[in-house]
Amino acid sequence: MPRRQPSRELIGPLGLLYTAPVYLGFGVTALTSIHGVSTPKMAGLWLMKQVRHATGATVNVYRPERTQLAGTLNLPGTRASIQLWDVDKVAAVYNPHDRSVSVIAELEVQGFLMHDTAVRYDLAEQFDRVLGPFTQRPGIKRVTLQERTLPTTIRAAREHYDTVRRVRRLDADSPVARNYQDVMDLSERFEVAHRNYIVFTLDLVALGAQLKSLGGGKDAILALAAIEAGNLADALAAAKIKVRRWLSPRDVAELGRLAFDPEFAATVQNRPDELTGVDPVAIGPMYLEEPKGRNGIVVTDSGVHTTMWIHEWPRSDAPVGFLSPIVFARHPNTGEAITHIFSIVLTPVPVTKALKRIRDEKKVWRGNESLRAKRGADGSAADAADWKALEQQEQEIANGHGEFRYGAYLTVSAADEERLDQAIAGMRNALSRAGMEAQILYCQQAEALMVNALPVGLGMK
Repeated sequence: MPRRQPSRELIGPLGLLYTAPVYLGFGVTALTSIHGVSTPKMAGLWLMKQVRHATGATVNVYRPERTQLAGTLNLPGTRASIQLWDVDKVAAVYNPHDRSVSVIAELEVQGFLMHDTAVRYDLAEQFDRVLGPFTQRPGIKRVTLQERTLPTTIRAAREHYDTVRRVRRLDADSPVARNYQDVMDLSERFEVAHRNYIVFTLDLVALGAQLKSLGGGKDAILALAAIEAGNLADALAAAKIKVRRWLSPRDVAELGRLAFDPEFAATVQNRPDELTGVDPVAIGPMYLEEPKGRNGIVVTDSGVHTTMWIHEWPRSDAPVGFLSPIVFARHPNTGEAITHIFSIVLTPVPVTKALKRIRDEKKVWRGNESLRAKRGADGSAADAADWKALEQQEQEIANGHGEFRYGAYLTVSAADEERLDQAIAGMRNALSRAGMEAQILYCQQAEALMVNALPVGLGMK
């Protein structure tokens, strides 16, 4: 018997009408958003997380007795292949996936906000001269500026008190000594450390010719890292910015360990100088989980974390030091400092591309102005501000200032979910005072935490 051909009506106007609920439903969802993210994108992220749950990829437990591949770290996923190399006690972090190497310096910036406004502007101008040349040379993959605030100890104050008490033979049971001891005990929980770092990441593919001239291989990468670390140190010194120290592999591992296990901080900070840092074998979390049904948090050894993306920056010219409310953010209930990691990722834009972008945007602005003139419509103050901003950007590039693509991430940590909710509320208040807004990276918290907690020059797409 001959096969029956499908009715043409089902693939014509009538078929279009029958399938209207489907494509109209998708069209409506494309116009809506969930937590500030378009519904289709959020649905994709949610489905990917459900797949990870089904495959057991949302829980990572490190088993020390299990055999580990040589050259790998205790990190989940492909980041385990990151390698920490030592170059004269300076860590060179090699990432084989994007063929990059990073060096990390801790900066001495204490007292910046205590300077006069003119001094602060001068220091900011000097630092801008350090960043500017990065856009004029190939091979600079990204520069990451990071500020970390975490609880610390008053060990130095206690040791000084013990020394004075012994030298002066003070009675430890006297009312004065007991009162001073009580003051130290009460102040312990309010003691925090603010640390600032710069991570300098090189693109080894773009620097292939230079590596070849150095002999190639691992030794060439180490030599290149040492050269660039020296160049960066000289540039920072010329800008009156002091490098407190270059991080060694143990120092890098310490930052990762403290981020994943905040309760471990006192143990590390109270170690003598000869045992400072953490062995790289313990750089990652012993336990990491993205809880099912909680898409905005990730749980590690002794902490619960939420990482946010800064999507809104000040709309007007911000003063130097406008980030201070974030740095010194406090819990709204207890007044304790909020444990956090704030990173600004700068990707250099070559001068030619920056100027081309400005020329294209000027062309579009002139086209819009011509259309408004034909319609007899007057330009608005916003249009004039856009043109002025383009002119200012072009002038700044001509003066040697570089252009960067910015991305900023903020990780807030606490001991449990209740305290984390309070910390996030306090941090949102601080963000609003700084003229900024943040968006929680739902369904991708583990990925975001890895990028922000490890100061190894990682980026996030």
